[in-house]
Amino acid sequence: MDEQPIIQIKDVHKYFSDSIHALRGVTLDIYKGEVIMIIGPSGSGKSTLLRSINNLEEIDYGDIIVDGFSVKNHKDINKLRMEVGMVFQQFNLFPHLSVLNNIMLAQKIVRKRSEKDALKNAMILLDKVGIPDKANAFPAQLSGGQQQRVAIARALAMNPKIMLFDEPTSALDPEMIQEVLEVMIQLAREGMTMAVVSHEMGFARAAADRCILMDAGKIVEDAPKDELFTNPKEERTKLFLSKIL
Repeated sequence: MDEQPIIQIKDVHKYFSDSIHALRGVTLDIYKGEVIMIIGPSGSGKSTLLRSINNLEEIDYGDIIVDGFSVKNHKDINKLRMEVGMVFQQFNLFPHLSVLNNIMLAQKIVRKRSEKDALKNAMILLDKVGIPDKANAFPAQLSGGQQQRVAIARALAMNPKIMLFDEPTSALDPEMIQEVLEVMIQLAREGMTMAVVSHEMGFARAAADRCILMDAGKIVEDAPKDELFTNPKEERTKLFLSKIL
């Protein structure tokens, strides 16, 4: 791993109102090529933290440095988001566009790629996520797992340095979860820096380097995955794991 973290989260606070203090002094370093799994109960601040990394949520105090740039003071937020791909719980595909055009659109507009280059890249990525035969289909013609794989291909089409996954399988039927996780595991093996909010412990065991337990807006425990699952230090971690493992 590089000495300098690719993501530095420094004493970050986020308020949604006077009574909702969603992030309470979160500090975390993520290194290039690392796969971080963020777990914790509902409302613990996991998704808020993830969304703060590419400024979908504006933080109130502290700072987040992504690849050397402060998210808080970044002059061109779209430039930052080109480096940070994000996959959400809901697939957010354009229903009126084919799979190919969903993947090509941002390449042409944001990356300024030609139609030919965007098309070539889209087909390579559809092959990578295992659905090259769905290129001309529309989102409504796809299963949830296929739509989520298109969403991953669309994020990868921007050639990001970092991928964020916010509960990418929670809206899927059980039999579709594995096909999405397999794509994510392959990305991890290829060295993509990833931060993943999920309860899929199979993914954590297969691909995560570290697991982080959050509760009430704070990091309770941060440890290598094997250590966290087999020998957690904090009582809160033990209690949470006893309910999900």
